[in-house]
This record gives sequence, C-alpha cells and structure tokens, in this order.
Amino acid sequence: MDYRDIIELILDEDDFTVGGGSSSAIAGAFGCGLMGMVINLSKGKDYGYSDEKYDELSRELKELKAKFLQGAVNDNEAYMLIVNAYKLPKSTEEEKIARKAAIQNAGIRAAEVPMSNAKLNKRLLEIGEGLLKNSNPACGTDLNAGVEFAKMGIKAGKENVEVNLPLIKDEKVIEEFKKDLETL
Repeated sequence: MDYRDIIELILDEDDFTVGGGSSSAIAGAFGCGLMGMVINLSKGKDYGYSDEKYDELSRELKELKAKFLQGAVNDNEAYMLIVNAYKLPKSTEEEKIARKAAIQNAGIRAAEVPMSNAKLNKRLLEIGEGLLKNSNPACGTDLNAGVEFAKMGIKAGKENVEVNLPLIKDEKVIEEFKKDLETL
C-alpha cells in the first residue's frame, strides 16, 4: 500500500483501517506543498529571505513531504499490527503471554508513528511561521492554510499517541512518550 491508497481510505467513510494518524501525516504533506508553492512565488524578490534560504527551505520541505507520505503508510501498518495482535489466540497461558506482548509491541509502534508525524509537523510549523514574515504577501491565504495543516497535524498526531498509550504497560515507555508530548 502506498500513500495514494491511504488517501483513498481516509476519504472512505466505510473504511476503518486509516484514521487520524495517517491524516496527521497527510495534513503535513499538504502543508509542505502549500509552503513550497509560497516559496516558489517569493523567490527572486525581496521578501526577507535570500534565494539561497528559500532553496534550502524548499529542499527541506520536499524531504519532509516524503517523510509525511511514508508516515501515512506507516501509521496504517501500525494500526494493522494492533488489529492482528488482538486476533491472536488466547486459549493457553503461553498464547495469552504472547498475545499481551504482541499488543504491547503494537501499541508502542502505534504511538511511535504518530509521534514522529507530530514532530515532523512541528518542524513544518516552524518553517511556516518563519515564512509568515518572509514571503510574498499575495500568498498569505495559501501560507496560512499550510500553517493550519501543520497545527492540525500536530494535534492529530498527539491525540493518536495518547489513544495508544493504554495499550502499553511499561511505565518507563509511557513516561518517555509523555515527555515527548510535552515538547509538542
């Protein structure tokens, strides 16, 4: 499955395999596209950044966009780990132990992916906020939309981390996630 499939599933209200975590990543990718457009319409003019700075940001946005698109796929895969872990048998004590371990491991992965997407969106927001004062003012609505996509990506990513924390029984791991959430 690639990101195009993920987008189709996000738009399919009858599918339950793709949700807020993948949406967080796709929001970031949208934000990257909008901010990249603003950069291209700001180059060659005196809006605050040099063309070299715009080029540097443009390269970073392309890298972020690729990470976001992969992050959407990764989130779907992490969710399926949870689904499959809950399907494991639990008739014997050994099966119960293996199932609990699989659920915890899936929960950790299902929190790691949206955390990564939220952190990427935080960086995207920083880029957008810098562009607010250093870009073509005729693109203000496009830039504002990109900034809002980044904010939504942070919020949705955080919420997806939080919803997966109850699957994790290791308090040390939970505390690490909570510390990371505070930085967002």
